[in-house]
Amino acid sequence: MPGSQHSALGSLVLISAVVGFSVGAFAYTAGWLTPGRLTSMELVAALAPPGGPALGHRRNHAKGVCFTGNFEANGNAVALSKAPLFIAGRYPVLGRFNLATPDPNAADPTVRVRGIGMQISAPDGNVWRMALIDPPVFAVSTPQGFYDLLEASKSKNPDAMKGFVAAHPEFAAFGEWASKAPWTASYAEVTFNSLNAFIFTNGDGAKNAVRWSLRPETQPVTIAVEDFAKLGPNHLEEDIIDRVSKSPQRWTLVLTVADPSDPTSDPTKAWPPERRTVEAGTLVVEKIEQEADGLCRDINFDPTVLPDGIEVSDDPFPAARSAAYARSYDLRTSEASQYPRTAASAKP
Repeated sequence: MPGSQHSALGSLVLISAVVGFSVGAFAYTAGWLTPGRLTSMELVAALAPPGGPALGHRRNHAKGVCFTGNFEANGNAVALSKAPLFIAGRYPVLGRFNLATPDPNAADPTVRVRGIGMQISAPDGNVWRMALIDPPVFAVSTPQGFYDLLEASKSKNPDAMKGFVAAHPEFAAFGEWASKAPWTASYAEVTFNSLNAFIFTNGDGAKNAVRWSLRPETQPVTIAVEDFAKLGPNHLEEDIIDRVSKSPQRWTLVLTVADPSDPTSDPTKAWPPERRTVEAGTLVVEKIEQEADGLCRDINFDPTVLPDGIEVSDDPFPAARSAAYARSYDLRTSEASQYPRTAASAKP
C-alpha cells in the first residue's frame, strides 16, 4: 500500500469518517443484485452501532434538522429535462440537513460527512426527492464493496480496514477527501453532491446522463477541527437556525452533463471538471424546524422518487438505496413511541 494511503488509515479523522460514512451515508441493499447474499434487512441491521439502533430514528443520518423553503427555477434546465420543476418559477421545498451517523446525539465534530435530503414539488403532482452528501466521490464502486466496508469498520481486527483498502483501491479518493478536506462550521457553507448519475430527457426526447450539486451562496470559511469542537456539540444546528432567522440561505443547483465516455454506474469516479454545467436555479431555505416538530421527520428521501423527465441510469445505487430506505422507514415508524417528542409534537 502506498505510504500516503497507509498514513491516511492511521488518521483518527479518517477512521471516524469511515465509520460515520459507513453507518450513515447512502445505505443500500444488494439483495436484488446478488440474490441470497445481501438483503435490505441484513444491511440495515448491519448499519446499527454496537449498542443497537436509536429507536424511532433513521437508521442512517440520524442527527438532523428540518427546513422548508422554495426552489427558484430559472428555466435554463428545460433544454436538458422536461421535468416541470425546471420551468421558470418557484416550487415548495421540504428538506433536512443531517450528519452521517446512527447516533442522533453525536457531537458534530465527530462526524465527517454531512448531508441534505429534500423534496421539490410541482403543482401538477410531480415530485423530485434527493439525498446528497458533501464528499466529491463515493467510497466504493459496488454494493458488495459497501458491505465489505461495513464489516471492516465494525471489525475488532486492527488490520481489517487496511485489508479492505488493499482490496478496494477505489476507496483511496474518498479516503483522501476524508483525511485532508477542510472543515467548515456551517451547513450554509457546504457543497452537497448527488454522486449518482441520472438520465434527463428533454421535450424532444434527447437524453443525457447528469449529476448535480448544490453550491452555497455563502463563502466557506475553513476551521480547524479542534476549534470546531470548541463551538459545541450541536453547533451546526444552532448556526443554521441563527442564519436563517436573519435571512434566507441559498444554494445554486448546478447540473453536470456527462460525455458519452464518462462512467455512469460508478460514483467513485468523478467526471472531468471541464464537463458542461447548467445552473438550473436556486434552493432558498426560509425556515428551520426541530425534527420532532418538523414536516421532514416522516419523509423518506427516496432518490428514485423522480418527476417526468428524470429517470435512474445504470448506476445501481439509487434503486438499492431505495430498498434500504424503505426498510429503515418501516422500522422507525413502528418505533414511533420511542422517539423523543417535544411539547409541541406531543400535542394531539
